[in-house]
Amino acid sequence: MKWIILYSRLLLRYLQFFVKARTRYDLHAPFAFRFAEEVLEDDRQFYAFEDIELIRRGLLKNKRLITIKDHGAGSLVNSASQRTVENIAQYSAISPESGQFLFRLVRFVKPKQMLELGTSLGISAAYQASAVHSAEMISIEGCPQTAAFARKNLARLGIKNIQIQQGVFEEQLPKALQQLGKLDYLYIDGDHRRGASLSYFATCLPYLHTNSVVVLADIHWSDEMEMAWKELQNHEQVSLSIDLFHFGLLFFRTEQKARTNLRLIEAKYKLWRTGFFPSSDQAHTS
Repeated sequence: MKWIILYSRLLLRYLQFFVKARTRYDLHAPFAFRFAEEVLEDDRQFYAFEDIELIRRGLLKNKRLITIKDHGAGSLVNSASQRTVENIAQYSAISPESGQFLFRLVRFVKPKQMLELGTSLGISAAYQASAVHSAEMISIEGCPQTAAFARKNLARLGIKNIQIQQGVFEEQLPKALQQLGKLDYLYIDGDHRRGASLSYFATCLPYLHTNSVVVLADIHWSDEMEMAWKELQNHEQVSLSIDLFHFGLLFFRTEQKARTNLRLIEAKYKLWRTGFFPSSDQAHTS
């Protein structure tokens, strides 16, 4: 019953998002349009995708029971202290579509220093680290046994530009930031609580710069996450936010004078928005 209520609320939020979402045909700002073309609308299959999904298929057959040490909000679907690897891969690991989106986003941003909060089994880390092999990436995971699986998965994929650090975010985050020196790319997906999300952002903010991007996962998953997303959208240093429903993106481009908040969806889901019927709220940001 709990999951029915959860997904019913999520469906309602998606319908509200869908009604207001724009497509690439509504965008005139060069940066936003280029993002839509090169990231959101790109459907090419890259070299790493099949290798990563092969690892996932193995995890989905793994019946091993591991103890979950969750320091965050926990899973809204399964909060058991012991779960099979199969269960984690099915319900907690990033989906193929979302993983491939992150891969394309990293290719678009071309970061040198990357940080992920919430490694899980390492599927999302694999997608992101594979996109730019020259980047230095740190991923922090609170659960020791899950982190161990992530290290094995990344080793099997031959991904060497990422370091998994295990521990509580509050303790590991300052160390990771000091090691990286600056942040070009930050992915937050480890603690779906409003206070925690805002705290991690505030801790990382001094290391962000005009070309950085912050990705927040599951921004519509709960009331708390929606509140956190709205606060981050309106932060004084955020110049552009893009709501993709499953992800929220924050940009800090100093050349953009007016703050802009966009909701974007792939054009194929709104075929009637093909540019022949101009929107009254088209985006004109830089």
